[in-house]
Amino acid sequence: MSRTLKIAAIQMDATPSPLDERLNRAVDLIAEAVTSGAQLIVLPELFNTGYEYHERNYDLAERLDGTTVTWMKTQAAQHGIHLAGALLLLDGSDIYNTALLIAPNGQVWRYDKNYPFLWERAFFRAGNHITVADTELGKLGMMICWDAAHPAMWQQYTGQIDAMVVMSCPPKLSSADLVFPDGGRVNVRDLGGLWQGMYTDEEYFPGRDMDEHAAWLGVPVVNTAGGGKFRSKMPLSKLSLFSYLLLRPDLWSKLRDASKVQIEAGYDPQTKVIAANGQVMSRVNSPGDGLVMSEVALADDLPQPQDAQPNMRTSPFTFFGVDTFGSTLMAFVYRLNRRHFKQT
Repeated sequence: MSRTLKIAAIQMDATPSPLDERLNRAVDLIAEAVTSGAQLIVLPELFNTGYEYHERNYDLAERLDGTTVTWMKTQAAQHGIHLAGALLLLDGSDIYNTALLIAPNGQVWRYDKNYPFLWERAFFRAGNHITVADTELGKLGMMICWDAAHPAMWQQYTGQIDAMVVMSCPPKLSSADLVFPDGGRVNVRDLGGLWQGMYTDEEYFPGRDMDEHAAWLGVPVVNTAGGGKFRSKMPLSKLSLFSYLLLRPDLWSKLRDASKVQIEAGYDPQTKVIAANGQVMSRVNSPGDGLVMSEVALADDLPQPQDAQPNMRTSPFTFFGVDTFGSTLMAFVYRLNRRHFKQT
């Protein structure tokens, strides 16, 4: 290996806050990464809004000529960097969770999240393609968060890329609390067998599964994530809460206040740069805003997997619950609220 690439992975506190505030925080983090010599700087999923399941998301979606994308182009040009980040994008009459990679000359590559995670599907529709960005730095694959839990997504990139760029913001829903209006709380692990096996353990996603797939593809992988404290209500609140409480009849009285129940969780420290051999080179371990940078080696030729693809540790039940059953229900919510999207 003779080529190298300096990658900065940025983590941002995902608590929702005003656009100007979030972009100003990102400016400082980008400047710090540029000072360290970064060529590729990757912001997390929904870096410009924060992460929450709230109706305001429909109005936070921007068009390609909106404030955030204009800001990204300015940052890339000003610093001579390739800049990536994911935001809610209003395209025609639909919203997507879109990752953009922007070159210093303003060229833009776009990738739409293929697999919205459960409640996310209430706020945007799914994409249906991969993206290989043929940049001056190399051929870069793109994914967003839950996409990286799906083996088929990695398979589509085999032999096509020099490095993979993943933008994420997954709360630790496997150990989340339900917080009731009276201040009481119950951990999802105490709700019976349905939920004990439902969510993926963050040790696996985007943890060891991602590390192993970097080694399988033979390419470096950068993954960004959120930090801080996640707290949100749930779309289809009564149905969502009932599914949690199905095996806890002692809590069924809580259903009458379902719209006021919050789900609360932390974030796993998964903002990291992974070498082509699967070893984590650097990781953000602080809970809020932060960054790490690593210089990774790129192969002279596009790598091809030499062994069988590693198994994902996520259970089939999780994929069915999230991608099939949950996505179908939340797509109904999306269609119901679609008429409220801003059209500017």
